[in-house]
Amino acid sequence: MAEVSGAWARSGAMRLTGRADGPALPAVGAPAETVAARLAELRAHLPGPLERPGDAEHPARREHPARREHPARRGLPGVGLLAERAALTGNRRNGAVSLGGACRILPARDGWTVISLPRDSDLELLPALTERAVEDPWPDLARWLERTPAADAVARAHLLGLAAAAVPDSARPVRRPPVLRTDGGPRERTRPPRVLDLSSLWAGPLCAHLLGLLGADVIKVESLGRPDGARYGDPRFFDLLNAGHRSVALDLRSNQGHAQLTGLVESADVVIEGSRPRALRQMGIVAERAVEAGVVWVSITARGRAGKDGQRIGFGDDVAAGAGLVARDEQGPVFAADALADPLTGVTAAAAAAAALDRPQGALLDVSMYDTAVAAANAQPQVEPDPPIADPTARQAAGHAVALGADTTSVLHHGW
Repeated sequence: MAEVSGAWARSGAMRLTGRADGPALPAVGAPAETVAARLAELRAHLPGPLERPGDAEHPARREHPARREHPARRGLPGVGLLAERAALTGNRRNGAVSLGGACRILPARDGWTVISLPRDSDLELLPALTERAVEDPWPDLARWLERTPAADAVARAHLLGLAAAAVPDSARPVRRPPVLRTDGGPRERTRPPRVLDLSSLWAGPLCAHLLGLLGADVIKVESLGRPDGARYGDPRFFDLLNAGHRSVALDLRSNQGHAQLTGLVESADVVIEGSRPRALRQMGIVAERAVEAGVVWVSITARGRAGKDGQRIGFGDDVAAGAGLVARDEQGPVFAADALADPLTGVTAAAAAAAALDRPQGALLDVSMYDTAVAAANAQPQVEPDPPIADPTARQAAGHAVALGADTTSVLHHGW
């Protein structure tokens, strides 16, 4: 084997990269080294306090599993977190088909494209995308792409709200930092910090999980009508990211739910969310207003909050491939590991949030998954000759995540 990144090989991610019948492959750039660097920044914040004044007098906090055995006792993970989901699900490398199967790299008329179809509603949009009846989604989509220029295909997909991108021949050029920080107003911090996690799936919950390992008090807020989709995936992975966090479920279609969420936002030190900016504004919750009041607001989006990019959707696999963060062989590009932009972004967001909490003011942290992936794809790996290639492994969860809404009454009635 040629020299490859030792961190990539040891992380378990390399074992997940390549074709099912071919060798494990190195990724473009240095994603594992990027994760290691952000984790090193987070370690500067350990250990965090496990209790805060008032816990002894507050029955809900005193008796909650998050207070009995705080996961901060277990310390931070290593670069193996890149492969943890696959270690639990048993998914393995499959070339140009993502490990989860909902995303594929396909040839267009003049290049490569990547498209994700994780939702039933995405499949329902394929006739509008291809302008013809669709009987067998992936083969029919592949035949349409073969006749269509990549730029045209991606533009049509974006108009329909589908996650798609052209896959470049090399890493995309850097256009902006992974995190843009805008400072806000002053605020006296709570210790440990109060973290409100409004996010779902992987990147945002990983950010909340890592802040929890630093000692933060995390409340996960979900919509009663649309809970975190990760609840319906492998329960061990959901437990890994959410054990030790309290759960609040609100009716976010109602004015009462909007008011309850507003109250939680106003009492938080950190808010983590992965929505397009207009989604929360429609509920009367404005990130900039919260930041001016001293909140550290972590906004994780596919390509940043600004302009048209702020309306684009993206998932870990298609965002990484669109940034050029892939692996390659003689047949073309293949996916690098499992939804690689997600763990990269989660660790990056957590490091930025921890740093912001050291400052005496609020901050809006505009975290772009795409630009995080671009930065990793352009980074230089620390290569080693023939490093051993590790199998994916996962840490043991610090217990089970509580049921949806288990703490709604106690949090709304008693606060943090």
